[in-house]
This record gives sequence, structure tokens and C-alpha cells, in this order.
Amino acid sequence: MYRDTEFDRMIREQKPDTVIVTTRDCFHDKYIIRAMELGCDAITEKPMTTDEKKCQRIVDVARRTGRRVRVTFNYRYSPPRTQVKDLLMRGVIGKVLSVDFSWLLNTSHGADYFRRWHREKKNSGGLMVHKATHHFDLVNWWLSASPVEVFAMGARRFYGAGNGMAAKLGLKGHAERCLTCRCQKRCKFYLDLNKGDMKEMYLDCERYDGYFRDRCVFGKTMDIEDTMNLVVRYNTGAFMSYSLNAFMPWEGYQVAFNGTRGRLEHDCVESVYISGDGRVQGETIPNGTKIRLYPHFKPARNIAVAVAKGGHGGGDYPLLADIFATHPPRDPYLRAADVAGGAMGILTGRE
Repeated sequence: MYRDTEFDRMIREQKPDTVIVTTRDCFHDKYIIRAMELGCDAITEKPMTTDEKKCQRIVDVARRTGRRVRVTFNYRYSPPRTQVKDLLMRGVIGKVLSVDFSWLLNTSHGADYFRRWHREKKNSGGLMVHKATHHFDLVNWWLSASPVEVFAMGARRFYGAGNGMAAKLGLKGHAERCLTCRCQKRCKFYLDLNKGDMKEMYLDCERYDGYFRDRCVFGKTMDIEDTMNLVVRYNTGAFMSYSLNAFMPWEGYQVAFNGTRGRLEHDCVESVYISGDGRVQGETIPNGTKIRLYPHFKPARNIAVAVAKGGHGGGDYPLLADIFATHPPRDPYLRAADVAGGAMGILTGRE
């Protein structure tokens, strides 16, 4: 193992072809850029980075060194999302003129962002970058388009200390973390670090890293939004209206494409999940995942959905195969995301 200060020595001694970056979001650029400068390609988890300045540095170094940056947008590889891409590519609704997209994060997964390091924009860029980069990338990829104009609004209306929600829920006098809070028994957001993998992964390591995994979702030290709305214009002329809410009773999304020949709707319900609790992240619920086509002047019809098991709607395994296969098969859907895809995925949220 190498310390973070020994990155150059690691590259020199291990001589890798590719560096995989899975740090806290705000440090992605540091390792992506240095890997390219030392002659390596880079594979990074999403988001590629957290702001436009870091993004520009990554783009500039990629151009200067000729090295490759790949962003692991696993949602592109999920079978039902690939189906949507295929239907749009085949022109079943003609030219797409507008998109209605609503993403819901529930009071398990959504709340978890307000406990973890993600709750500070300096670490994550906020949910419009850390989480919504997935969603913006999907639309960019679905439409084969790039965003050119964005208008957005966001606020913290549910979590945090400034809106009175803790008092409304009977949690007045709560602590800044769950472990020492007197409201444990009556708080629906209580996270027990003594359960499952949480103890070994987080609680037992606090004396080494100083990281508290169970910060109160109604605490004071957070600056990310939980309620976000956005309008985008694309270079194809299409518009998108988008919303992200992080305190919903169910997890998933509803998206609709309005075209010159009809409308295509796709709904998806995802499993309940908290990071580190051992459950699969983003696993789709089969009876909650639907695709429906409404052609002009013809009856509507349901499309049989190809649902796969595994994380991120069954997208994780195909993504891993695409990354690590010696000779990956030709992909007509162009699901592999490069530095440009990574940039477009975050810049929409940054605007």
C-alpha cells in the first residue's frame, strides 16, 4: 500500500497502464491529472470532478498528454435504459422536442447524503453534481446531444437546521450525530453504527480518520440542497425540465420524451438502500419498471422491459465487462463515456 503522498512512487514502481480513481469527489481531478502526466490512462467514478475549473484542467491535460479518461456512468449500461436508447435511436417517436425528467431520492438513500461527507459542497459539489451527473449524462446520451443553456434553482427545504423540520418531527434538542443523540428511539432517520458492516467500516475507524458517518440530517454543518429544479436547452433544439428531490417516500424516476411522432415514457422504482448496509445500490424493482409508447394517431402500447439483477439497474456487471474485457464487443449504443461525457455530466449541474 502507498500513502496519498506517495502517488508518484506508486506509479514509478508498479508501472500501471491505467489508474482507477475512487476518492472523495473533490480529489478526483488531482489523481486523474497526475496519472495522465505520468503516462497513464485514467478511469474515474462519477462525477468526473466537482466544478468547472477542475474540469477544464482535466480536459487541458488530456489534450496535452493524449491520455484517455473514462468515466464509469454505469446507468448507461442498465438494460431498460439501453432499451430507451435503442427506441429513440430507431425513431419510434421521431425527433425529440422535449424531455420531462423527475428523479426521487427516498428518506433512506436520499437522507444518507445529508449524513455523509457529501453534505458539504466543497467535498461533493452538491447533489446537482454528485448525483444528478448520472441523470444529465443519461439525457445527453439518450438524445445524443449536448447542453448549451441552463437555468436552475435549488434550496434546502427538508433537511438541515434552518427550516424547522426537526421540531415538526418531534426531534427538538437532537445532537449533531446519531451516536450521542437522545432522540434515537423516536427518530426515523436514526442510523445505528453498531449494526452490520457500519461498525467495522466506520465506527471502529473514527480514531484513525476522524470521520463521523452518522451526522444528523437536521444538523447545522451542511450546504447542499435537497430540492432542485432545472431547465436545459440542447444543441439539437430539445428542451428538458428536470427535478430532483431527496426526501421522497419512494426511490426512482419518471422520464418522458415528447417527439414529432409521439411520446415515450419510462418509469423506474429502485430498492431501498443506505451506503454500507450491505444491500444492493440502485437495484430495480421489476414490477415498478415500465416503458410505454404513445404514437400519434395509434393506440398506446407497453414495451416488455429487459430487467437485470445487480446494482444500478443491472448496469454494473456490463460496465465491468466493458472496462476489463481484453476485447470488448462493438457497442452500437456507445455507452463508454470519455472526458467530454464526464464534463457535460457535471457542467449542467454546475450552471
